Amino acid sequence: MAKRGKKYQEATKLIDRSKSYEITEAVQLAKDAAKAKFDETVEVAFRLGVDPKKADQQIRGAMVLPHGTGKTQRVLVFAKGDKVKEAEAAGADYVGDAEYINKINQGWFEFDVIVATPDMMAEVGKLGRVLGPKGLMPNPKTGTVTFDVEKAVNEIKAGKVEYRVDKSSNIHVTIGKISFDNEKLADNFKALVEQIVKVKPQSAKGTYLKNVSISSTMGPGIRVDVSDFR
Repeated sequence: MAKRGKKYQEATKLIDRSKSYEITEAVQLAKDAAKAKFDETVEVAFRLGVDPKKADQQIRGAMVLPHGTGKTQRVLVFAKGDKVKEAEAAGADYVGDAEYINKINQGWFEFDVIVATPDMMAEVGKLGRVLGPKGLMPNPKTGTVTFDVEKAVNEIKAGKVEYRVDKSSNIHVTIGKISFDNEKLADNFKALVEQIVKVKPQSAKGTYLKNVSISSTMGPGIRVDVSDFR
């Protein structure tokens, strides 16, 4: 295990690892433990009682957080015809087709999210080996493969986040910045937990929300009491 720095070790002294905190208290502890000189990102980590090996328990989706993430997402839209103007009007940073496919193949990645219209997916799909490992491939489940380009771009710019369970039954999602008001971080947290509970697979047995914690980029994890959501 890597040796933790002095600031991290000091931050851990603020937290009782055996306790689950109420969200407002957990948010304040996350702020108290954030010692970095930059505006740290706040992330929520879920450990779920699901089996990702089963097709009906592979949780994946997206939602718009009430107060956004504090990060401006750079959006690339693959579209043609009238959808190009629609994407540009909605505020997409880059819009096109073959030109951007070639740029990506040459190593260009100056974007955070890709939206594609369904009629472009045959071409965009060829980028799967490049985009897939980076988690950038458009997907209908997250609303990034759609003809409603305006809605997709607007939601991403407003603070849309994606969630996806990994092989270890965990989900990690950003909910804002340390500079956010405590209330905004708590609101984003509650909205996210409600969404994860909403998409619980019917076939999942036993405890669903096994453990939920929040942390800042450089800070320790803080367990949150989510008994009200179960």
